[in-house]
Amino acid sequence: MSIGRFVFRSVIVAALALAVIGGGAQASDQVVRIGFQKYGKLVLLKSKGSLEGKLKDIGYAVEWKEFPAGPQMLEALNVGAIDFGNTGETPPIFAQAAGAPLVYFAYEPPAPKGEAILVPENSPIKSVAELKGKKVALNKGSNVHFLLVEALKKAGVNYADITPVFLAPADARAAFERGAVDAWVIWDPFQAAAEKSIKARELVNAEGLVPNYQFYLASRKALDDHAKALDVVLTQLREVDDWAKGDIDGVAAQLSPSIGIPADVLTVALKRQSYGIRPIDAKVIADQQKLADVFFGLGLIPKALKITDAVRSGS
Repeated sequence: MSIGRFVFRSVIVAALALAVIGGGAQASDQVVRIGFQKYGKLVLLKSKGSLEGKLKDIGYAVEWKEFPAGPQMLEALNVGAIDFGNTGETPPIFAQAAGAPLVYFAYEPPAPKGEAILVPENSPIKSVAELKGKKVALNKGSNVHFLLVEALKKAGVNYADITPVFLAPADARAAFERGAVDAWVIWDPFQAAAEKSIKARELVNAEGLVPNYQFYLASRKALDDHAKALDVVLTQLREVDDWAKGDIDGVAAQLSPSIGIPADVLTVALKRQSYGIRPIDAKVIADQQKLADVFFGLGLIPKALKITDAVRSGS
């Protein structure tokens, strides 16, 4: 993604995000603004409703802002429309390369079964090598972008030898169902839903290829201005994480109505998720540095990065 395109899209995202405000902040409260997607620990925290009281105790309110995927969320963080959010491993690379003032705050351990390259049930494609010359749908800059790059490399196929079709999940599924693309690289719960409802076949998941981390990220300004509030958010996330790990069926039942995915599909996705929110460590930094170096080598980002420049002090 070019710097100019990032800035242009960021202006649009900021305008949209400012119109999607919830949480009932009062004039006397300071506010922490949290970006979330339809799936993951943040949407669980939002639905549980425990964060609001904990933040009120220290003079804060919370505003929740929904985004379709990680890249859009980090564009909003770049322009100051949100303070905190979570994404997969690839969006922070594109955002840091574009100058976004992001900081890695915490992470969830690898969940390699939670993303995959899918093909239609009756597709003649049986291996990643057979994607050469094919159209592959994915959300540009999302966590699955790295999976596609590494899967192709392992199969001996150059990234330039496939035709990436950059689509958000809903549009990608529509293209996949009507046969406009040959394969779809996607994450849970969309992955589990496609496997269940349209019998999409897994060509390969991320096992042995990429970690598929989930990262919690903040803006530098938010860390300077609202560090105490963000620590409260992280504490509450860890409590939700513990609950989710111990009651997957209950979590699936609670999430199902709000995101429109059957509980049995969510149960599959949640079992492929990882648990245990942790501080950023040297192994994670090294893995992210590898990702950044690969993307720079392919020309997918415009400059070399130092991941340590975007790591929270003390991590």
